Amino acid sequence: MISFILESPLIDLLDILIVAFLMYRLFLLVRGTRAVQMFFGLLSLILLSWIADRLGMIVLQKIISSLQTVWVVAFLIIFQPELRIALTHLGRRRGMTLFTSEEEIQAEQEVLKTVERLSKRGLGALIVLERDIGLGRWAKTGTKINSEISASLLESIFTPPGPLHDGAVIITGDKISAAACILPNTEQTELGYVLGTRHRAAIGLSEVSDAIVIVVSEESRAISLAFDGKIKRGLSISDITIELTNIISSSAKK
Repeated sequence: MISFILESPLIDLLDILIVAFLMYRLFLLVRGTRAVQMFFGLLSLILLSWIADRLGMIVLQKIISSLQTVWVVAFLIIFQPELRIALTHLGRRRGMTLFTSEEEIQAEQEVLKTVERLSKRGLGALIVLERDIGLGRWAKTGTKINSEISASLLESIFTPPGPLHDGAVIITGDKISAAACILPNTEQTELGYVLGTRHRAAIGLSEVSDAIVIVVSEESRAISLAFDGKIKRGLSISDITIELTNIISSSAKK
């Protein structure tokens, strides 16, 4: 009976699903970084090895086998920081959450605190919360920060005449990734008559990614949230909290 279960196609299916899950989590971990090229190279090598094995290409199999050791060593060297973080997160959490970024409640509170302060002071702001789709392309247009999230730091970034106030801040996980970033404007040209540059940029980025973008208007002090190509304006801090919860809950169900 046990032998039958072990030889069952269900085990093969489970094997494939686990490997696919780990590869997907690894991709999320390296998205938006130079290591993603190594990731796709590794996938290509695995695919080529499978093809060579299926077609009985002995010479190609030997070449790939000789390269596998080199690739394993290179993989460990290149992904050393990511693997260390992943193992740390695995030790902290319950269940299978390998290769995921831990979202800290405190970090979210710091962002909301910043938005509230900037709104009261009448200072404009554009804060991007990165999710599954990497924003490395747009982070490179600004200044790299790579700092812990704090309301005081975010507030100082958006306070004129600071050199970083005129642009977007991109937050990745529980880190401020970059500041003074340039975001793509929305292709909905008709919005140019009713919305300012910050709001159009917020919508533009939400059209090409799954990021959540929070905007504070310098003129009206109103708070807005852009997601999935749409924007909601005139929100309170409690409204923003509800919107964030709804977005995350909806994504979890999908």
